[in-house]
Amino acid sequence: MDPRGAPGRVQIPTRGWACPNTMAFIRKRGESYYLVHNVRQEGRVRQIHLACLGRRPLISDEVVRGVVSKHPFVRIDWKGLRDKASRNVVQPFEQDSRYIRELLVAIRNLHFDLADLPSLSLELTKDRELSAQFIAGLKLLRGTLDVKLHSLRKVRGPAFDA
Repeated sequence: MDPRGAPGRVQIPTRGWACPNTMAFIRKRGESYYLVHNVRQEGRVRQIHLACLGRRPLISDEVVRGVVSKHPFVRIDWKGLRDKASRNVVQPFEQDSRYIRELLVAIRNLHFDLADLPSLSLELTKDRELSAQFIAGLKLLRGTLDVKLHSLRKVRGPAFDA
């Protein structure tokens, strides 16, 4: 029970948290992935949601900072969790053609949005920081695309360049 007497609320213990079998893990619910943790309350196991990871189980530094600040007494093996997410949880994306189709739609939409953006409007914007961030984002996108295209060329061979 919560120290304020509210029934049904989960209290995360602040001491004696050395149980080796307590570990956060990733759970898929519907279309989203969540970082969750089990706690015992009145003899029953309750699951608390530490963070919503979204449609892809990506554990970013921002997620880590948010969980650490909101749940400082929960011990989490971030490296192990990231490794497990990339090995086990991401594998369904390899066979998920719907995900690839949605990604293709997003790529097309981004292409049209960028093509429709007049370059003059970027130069005339009064917010220089926003312009710099936009240009940096485009460069990062170009770098990511170059890496992906290079890895596809290795897999598919020279015929891919045509």
